[in-house]
Amino acid sequence: MMSVSVWSALVGTVAALCTTLAFYPQLVKVRKQGGDDLSVAMLGMYLGGQALWLIYGLLNHAGAVIGANLASIALVAAVAVMKYRHARRRPEQRLRIAIDMDEVMADALGEHVRRYNAAFSASLTPDELRGRHLEEYVPPAHRAAAEALLDASFFADLDPMPGCQDVVRELCGRHDVFIVTAAMDVPCSFDAKYHWLQRHFPFIPPSRIVYCGDKSIVDADYLIDDRVRHFSRFKGRPLLFSAPHNAHEKGYTRVGSWAEVQQLFGT
Repeated sequence: MMSVSVWSALVGTVAALCTTLAFYPQLVKVRKQGGDDLSVAMLGMYLGGQALWLIYGLLNHAGAVIGANLASIALVAAVAVMKYRHARRRPEQRLRIAIDMDEVMADALGEHVRRYNAAFSASLTPDELRGRHLEEYVPPAHRAAAEALLDASFFADLDPMPGCQDVVRELCGRHDVFIVTAAMDVPCSFDAKYHWLQRHFPFIPPSRIVYCGDKSIVDADYLIDDRVRHFSRFKGRPLLFSAPHNAHEKGYTRVGSWAEVQQLFGT
């Protein structure tokens, strides 16, 4: 009959083999499929624990502990290196980026202020609207007329926002870009907005132009918009494009220009 010391040595050896070889199947899997599902923190903590056990074995002259942990460290380190190499070789992830039109791609506010000033002999500037929409600024007697300025022709000749065309073109080369406009706010704008996009952004196919009312229906990783109401039920990451009316909005990642959008996405 084996003594307790023999049983102890046998159990210890089997346990060391199990823990040492536990990462071998993971090593094979990572080599074939990559290691996206492996936590970097877990690998780091496991390596740290094995290193401490190795030090323990060295301090106590425990050959089995030293051997088992050296082998474990080698296996886990190999898994970590393969995970890193697979991540480096993996093609860049294509994001789905939804972009609003008015006050993001097109200078709608500038045209609205110009028409308002011409209609009422006013001298309003966009900077005076800081924290307010135009309809909140104009006298009550002028509000209906100011809203009527948003006819079909309004959207036909808007100026593109500075830098927008170049940055959106770059984004389209690397990601899936959709133009998402709440055109139901001004239903007569459908045709004019479509032709405006065709003229200034001919590289965006019609299948990537979305007219909607509630933008929560859009399935995208990012939504670049100037109105926070469109973010309330959006499931992706909102990016607030700076405009005078949203100057006081807090709690959102803000991009102040298309140069900042370019920097954010690394184009």
